[in-house]
Amino acid sequence: MSQENTSSIIVVGKLGAPYGIKGWLKVHSFTDDPIGIFDFSPWLIGQQGKWQTLEVVDWRRHNKGFIAKFAQVNDRDEAMAYTHAEISMDAAQLPELPQGEFYWRDLIGMSVVTDKGYDLGIVDDLMETGSNDVLVVKANNKDAFGQAERLIPFLTDSVIKEIKHDVKEITVDWDPGF
Repeated sequence: MSQENTSSIIVVGKLGAPYGIKGWLKVHSFTDDPIGIFDFSPWLIGQQGKWQTLEVVDWRRHNKGFIAKFAQVNDRDEAMAYTHAEISMDAAQLPELPQGEFYWRDLIGMSVVTDKGYDLGIVDDLMETGSNDVLVVKANNKDAFGQAERLIPFLTDSVIKEIKHDVKEITVDWDPGF
């Protein structure tokens, strides 16, 4: 994979220390369902900005995490070279979602406007709270309400009115003063 083509790469985990002498490595999964990391192969492994693919040939639970074996890694010394490398995948490998569902990364960079037409800013991040997800919206430089950032609950019935993927815009029922 070339250096310029990394915009569609999503980090889904990290490799840990070698396990045993046959090339197994500990795996730290960042996916919502930790086992989901094993739903795709090969993995893109990133170290110092360089990417290579490794094919997962076997994996299993180990203590509170996982260990994995790769086709190209056959002993502890080879495994050592991958310690702490990022596990990534190309966004194209993500499964298609049902109509009306989307990945968080699809919302980043979208404009957020109130149902009355006020431009609240751009989605900068999302946070997971106990009860619901929250949009972190970076306000425009000259925000009339003096806001630098807004935290808007991602409640699809009451707050989020419409998500227009084609124009990258989210319409919300929200008071710009908050």
